[in-house]
Amino acid sequence: MVDLEQYLPILIFLFIAVVLSAAFVFLPMGVARLTGAHAPNAEKLSEYECGFPAFEDPRSQFDVRFYLVAILFLIFDLEAAFLFPWAVSLGETGWPSWITMMVFLVELIVGFAYAWKVGALDWD
Repeated sequence: MVDLEQYLPILIFLFIAVVLSAAFVFLPMGVARLTGAHAPNAEKLSEYECGFPAFEDPRSQFDVRFYLVAILFLIFDLEAAFLFPWAVSLGETGWPSWITMMVFLVELIVGFAYAWKVGALDWD
């Protein structure tokens, strides 16, 4: 038989998390309504992301280059995330780890140079 008393701290933690998250969401909304800060008008409800109303269908397809730039960003972002733990543990892993990381970095540089050469990063 499972002793359910072991789950009591987890349930208390979940209850506190739900109460605090609900408070952080609904308390500012309630305070705004009580103090009069919630006064929607046409200016507040207008487009604010780019400064002008959308003129195309929101379901239109993006250019493939947008996805390529996003993928390149993710690759180089993950590379930076991998470099720190590698550098910290380099004393224990030694030369094989250093050589492997240099091969990895050379592959990334070659891939970046290729993307640059074919014009994948150029916008028309």
